[in-house]
Amino acid sequence: MSSLIDSDYVSESSLANLRLYKYASIDKSPFSKYILRPYWDRAVELFPMWMAPNLITLCGLGFILVNLVCVMVFLPDLVGPGAPWLYYSTPDAKKLVYKPTKLSFLSIDTNNSFAAGLWLYQTFDNVDGRQARRTKSSSPLGELFDHGCDALNCSFGAVVQAAAMGLGHSWYSAFLLLVTTLPFYLSTWEEYHTGILYLGYINGPTEGLVIACIIMILSGIFGPGIWLTDLRGLFGEGVPEFIPKGYHLVDVTVFFMAVGMIFIHTPASLYHVYKACSQRSTSFLATLPQLFSIVLYSLCGYLWLASPHSYIFRDQHFILFALTTGVVFGRVATKIILAHVTKMPFPMYTVLLIPLLIGALLTNIPVWLKTDTILTPTAEYYYLWGYFGFAVIAYTHWANLVISRFCSYLGINCLTIPASKKRI
Repeated sequence: MSSLIDSDYVSESSLANLRLYKYASIDKSPFSKYILRPYWDRAVELFPMWMAPNLITLCGLGFILVNLVCVMVFLPDLVGPGAPWLYYSTPDAKKLVYKPTKLSFLSIDTNNSFAAGLWLYQTFDNVDGRQARRTKSSSPLGELFDHGCDALNCSFGAVVQAAAMGLGHSWYSAFLLLVTTLPFYLSTWEEYHTGILYLGYINGPTEGLVIACIIMILSGIFGPGIWLTDLRGLFGEGVPEFIPKGYHLVDVTVFFMAVGMIFIHTPASLYHVYKACSQRSTSFLATLPQLFSIVLYSLCGYLWLASPHSYIFRDQHFILFALTTGVVFGRVATKIILAHVTKMPFPMYTVLLIPLLIGALLTNIPVWLKTDTILTPTAEYYYLWGYFGFAVIAYTHWANLVISRFCSYLGINCLTIPASKKRI
């Protein structure tokens, strides 16, 4: 056990590699280049010079956490509909609330929440780097902190998105969790090998977040029920015949997300890593076992949720499950980023995956051996809470250790800009 724990510590030789660090990224998105970049360039001027880039990053994640709290308080069933202010805002707006049987209008004065929180998150997430250059406080810790928060947002944001679309504690919500975590892992794995964060012509951090905001706004206008309404009930004869009857708007949305993930993002990441390996004359096949963590993460999560002896969907515990596995994913992805900036060997595992594997086994052994249930609904619920507590404590301890080591070596503070800094 001690060797597992020691593997998370950053050695002096690894810290010395920070001198070799150089951030590189490529963003091919025209939408980002011509619309969002000018907006971000102006937005950074609103932040005071004393505000540290990492503090901006943390504040951005805070908007998602506020949305998450709103979900747990007002939409714990992930269905709703909730108060219109949860989805988006327009001052004194005429709001069209969708109902399966009729359309009705309500005049409501509303405030920002889901869409506004997500938009502010992506704004802060892109402004922090500009603030670092503006204040001359760029450091390897900035990338680690920024991408670490992004990794946590994968699951937190997925829960908020599921609530915004009224998907409930269902496989639709589970798919949103997968479609955010898997591409993020692949991009992180790709950056480890190529040294470049590559964003394509259409990518999740840009177009994906904008589309998510639009979806939230549509939920605010028409009500979240619109996403689970039969397409032919919405568009009548305008629906192509090749689309099966009974398909909902969410089915089309999920289809395009799956196509993008399977046929665009995944092949692109594999190709970029293959190209990098070819240039260095190293084996591409040797990099494939490094996908073990995300395969184990996804497979165990699926087996746990799919087991007839699991009560996560039935008893509406998916939010707890998503937050727990989200913290685990944050640890998995951030360890790769840490290895990237310190030139350490690729991390093949994390101990936080072990309880996930155990949960999948406990709920499926009765299926495989045709025995009685091992975990009762109450036992599974308490096990989830125990797993959540363990994950949060372990992640917090590890993150605090790594940040402290970075700050000490670089002579910087994490959330403030000191008067004098040691530059690498």
